[in-house]
Amino acid sequence: MIILAQLLKKAFMKKNTITDVYFDLDHTLWDFEKNSALTFETILKKHHIEVDIQAFIKHYVPINMHYWELYREDKVTQYELRIGRLKDTFALVNYQINDEAILTISDEYVHYLPTFNHLFEGAIEILTYLKAKYRLHIITNGFKVIQEGKLKNSKLDTYFNTVTDSEMAGVKKPNPKIFQYALSRSNVKKENAIMIGDCIDADVNGALKFGIDAIWFNEHSKPTPENIKQVKRLLDLKAFL
Repeated sequence: MIILAQLLKKAFMKKNTITDVYFDLDHTLWDFEKNSALTFETILKKHHIEVDIQAFIKHYVPINMHYWELYREDKVTQYELRIGRLKDTFALVNYQINDEAILTISDEYVHYLPTFNHLFEGAIEILTYLKAKYRLHIITNGFKVIQEGKLKNSKLDTYFNTVTDSEMAGVKKPNPKIFQYALSRSNVKKENAIMIGDCIDADVNGALKFGIDAIWFNEHSKPTPENIKQVKRLLDLKAFL
């Protein structure tokens, strides 16, 4: 009982030092997979591309995640990410498509993606709750124009004081420079900040190694490393903030 009381006291004291909450966007607030699937359904039907859409999406999801890992590590460019993930997916569904068509689909994907704006359950409620208590911010590795469209069209933009993306920072999460850039923009000290995101490497470990607190949005109940705070639902953040 004494140990539990000490832990709760420590957590409460930490909670009281937080003034600014930083969120990832995709896979954390904005339901990327659902919106991406709807985007592909629109584009493939528009161009009369006869593939099994569900099979296409099933292949695309892990391929896209792999390319984003490479992009975070500066092993592929933004262009290589956008083109490579499509080429690899079409190859796996055995559909012959030329480079010109790939480029068209890539451009249209970027155009249509922000027009679908499903959010994770509880996103608006938790942001409304937190907005009354903290300043809120976004730190994202996503592309600037697309992320701006997502925030505006989903009506999330009004909740955030600043939005930091990897293009303006010149580096991507988990590079400590993007966290420093975000804190500098919002004039916040490390001890007063906390990061919330779905990626254990980019969002959580990146923030912790930089020296700011973090909470993992672990929607799929993946094995959790020791000493990592986590929530499975966004509304569970009320227990920490």
